[in-house]
Amino acid sequence: MFKNYLKITFRNLAKYKFISFINIFGLTVGLTCCLLILTYILHETSYDKYNTQASRIWRVTRSWNNKEGIVSLHLGAIAPAFGPLLLNDFPDIQKMTRLLASGPSPMRYEDKVFNEKDLYFADNNLFSVFDVSMLKGDRHNALTDPFSIVMTAAVARKYFGDADPINKIVRLDNQVNFKVTGIIAPLPSNSHFHPEVLLSFPTLNDSTIYGAKNLASNFSNNAFFTYLLLPENYPARNIEAQFPAFLDRHMPSNKRDPLAKASSGTRLYLQRLTDVHLRSHLDEEMEENGDINRVYIFGAIALFILLIACINYMNLSTARSTLRAKEIGIRKVSGAQRKEIILQFLCESILVSYISVLLAAALTWLCLPWINDITGLQLSVHSLLQPAVLITVILTPLVVGLLSGLYPALFLSSFKPQQVLKGLFKAGGSSISFRKALVVVQFAVSIILLISTAIVFQQLHYMQTASLGFSKDHVLVMNYNAGLDKTYESFRTRLTRDPRILEVSRSSRIPSGRLLDESGASTESGDSLQPVKADIKFVSVDHDFVGAYHIPIVAGRDYSRDYATDSTNFLLNVAATKALGIKDPGQLIGRNFGYGDSKGKVIGIMGDFNFESMHQQIVPLILIMPNSKYSGNSFNNISVRLSGNDVPGALAALEKTWKTYLPEVPFEYSFLDDKFDQLYRSEQKQGSLFTCFAGIAIFIACLGLLGLSAFSISQRVKEIGVRKVLGASTGSIVTLVSRDFLKLVAIAALLAFPVAWYTMHNWLRDFAYRISIEWWVFLTAGVLAAVVALITISFQAIRAALANPVKSLRSE
Repeated sequence: MFKNYLKITFRNLAKYKFISFINIFGLTVGLTCCLLILTYILHETSYDKYNTQASRIWRVTRSWNNKEGIVSLHLGAIAPAFGPLLLNDFPDIQKMTRLLASGPSPMRYEDKVFNEKDLYFADNNLFSVFDVSMLKGDRHNALTDPFSIVMTAAVARKYFGDADPINKIVRLDNQVNFKVTGIIAPLPSNSHFHPEVLLSFPTLNDSTIYGAKNLASNFSNNAFFTYLLLPENYPARNIEAQFPAFLDRHMPSNKRDPLAKASSGTRLYLQRLTDVHLRSHLDEEMEENGDINRVYIFGAIALFILLIACINYMNLSTARSTLRAKEIGIRKVSGAQRKEIILQFLCESILVSYISVLLAAALTWLCLPWINDITGLQLSVHSLLQPAVLITVILTPLVVGLLSGLYPALFLSSFKPQQVLKGLFKAGGSSISFRKALVVVQFAVSIILLISTAIVFQQLHYMQTASLGFSKDHVLVMNYNAGLDKTYESFRTRLTRDPRILEVSRSSRIPSGRLLDESGASTESGDSLQPVKADIKFVSVDHDFVGAYHIPIVAGRDYSRDYATDSTNFLLNVAATKALGIKDPGQLIGRNFGYGDSKGKVIGIMGDFNFESMHQQIVPLILIMPNSKYSGNSFNNISVRLSGNDVPGALAALEKTWKTYLPEVPFEYSFLDDKFDQLYRSEQKQGSLFTCFAGIAIFIACLGLLGLSAFSISQRVKEIGVRKVLGASTGSIVTLVSRDFLKLVAIAALLAFPVAWYTMHNWLRDFAYRISIEWWVFLTAGVLAAVVALITISFQAIRAALANPVKSLRSE
């Protein structure tokens, strides 16, 4: 019986070639999109699950909040003192391990020097918590001794070639020698961190590097990523509930409010390792994270595109019902039961689905490199070969075939053989209404995607071109090196003698980074300084920072070398004055002010500027100068403003000067505008993928419309012939044929507009500074969909209108 079904199926596919092609091609494209998006979803949801103990690993995070309990900062890292104390106070914790990012550092072996960026200090037990493949060395002791170093095979090859790297000595930052004790394989792409070089944690005990006392008592340097290994299925919330008492027990009292408990201003949390990539949006992460909402969005898009492809099948199958009516009538007269006819049509749709999924698998394999280029990910078709996924992929065509073929099967099997064989059958009524509804759904989804794409790109363009409140053009940034501490003024003077180099400045952070540093502020009240409730972030700068970035001063003055006392004075932005409750910024000028342990006067008020990305509001900010009383004012960056004339020549001069003063440090730089562009890399990828999927959705919808219009026109050949004989023009015939379909597109647009507005309105809420959704975006998307639909229909309509009416009237 099934052999007979297959024979009839292939016969019908061959007989109705055009419709068969549209069905198979449409489903293939739809399934290809689904497989590509599934590959992306599997990659995103697999992060850190390669660790055999992933379900038992928890990361400790820390937040700060004001007296009202509102969180002002939440970091993915904590202070160094917490780790050992947690291990000591909670016996259920089986292991604790820490990582400390060291920042870019030059590393030398003989005459080879490179800047290493993914460099971390790591506890020795890191390898017993995380799955790290040790290629050479002892995994249990590789990081036990101070001044030991472990590196990936790629890094080792860069320095040592094919020679055995074990026990080789490398020099870090031209100051400290480290012995190579191990070689590791790189961590998988679906890990939330990717260290290239690991330095032994005991090295930090050296007083010239960090100091054992500082490690044991520092509660303020929250840069240590701390992980706990708990027993299987252990209720981690039991430990988390005890964190407030733990903080009150160990942390020193707040200098600004000695009576307040430590837990009133800061909190610790436990976060699942497998939640870090998709569900962690903290203020400090080791690498850029994903977003679970993006996974949901693209999952929905995949289903929508597949739905459009299935709708094509249903539409075309019901539309060609009159072509197969006699076949069904004869089969029924011959004794075929309705269930047999239903099974026949379901077999056809399932076979089409399986043909499509095989073609889609091949297309997925071909398209993955292109998707990887767009997303910057390392997606692989191998992720689809997991048993659970493979079974799902194999069963998907069965489900798709049943869903897309069920209605046509029920509809076609309901024909009465008496009417069909007498020529009284006419497909219409509910079947036509259903087909129209499906066309509306197709184009509604397509228009929603078009509107979403337009708004994503509008927001992206706005963020990239909006005024930031300072000038980022022709600003070059580099990592500051401590080797310049004693010679910096000479270095700066030599650079600024070149007319192509206008300004040189140092700072702890640069625009495009996050403002995470905060110490308590106090302002003049009567005869003393009183703490303020406002959270004011700070950046350490030198005299030239404001000038280098062209930040406007709205009251007072900038830092100046003419004033020796400026090392204890402050610059605030307008947002800070508002947070202090002062309406006129000029009122603060000359007022006594305190920040951390520093005391001085406010000498200037800056205009507000977007130091961070436009995802964040402009926050209260204070600029401080380095001084002996404040320990958190080290410089990390150099900013160089170029004139813009002869940039290659300016870079060559800068590199020459750099090598003169820092011969051991590789010269590396980036431009600030590129850094700001990177802040919106996620939106750029999202916009590109939206464009791609919106185009595919429109294409599949038009593919179905092409087949549907071709069938509709074939049913009206004689009518068109009569109209032409009676003098109807080609244009009037095209209008006649197109009108009904364009009405459906108009209805789709009206349904799509509110859904698109609601969806994108919620998406834009993630941005502190965003565009307004304009009415013309909706009108443009609707018109574009109508134009594409009209072109699709006109292709068939013009062909029918130009046909010889004599032939159409003579044909039977």
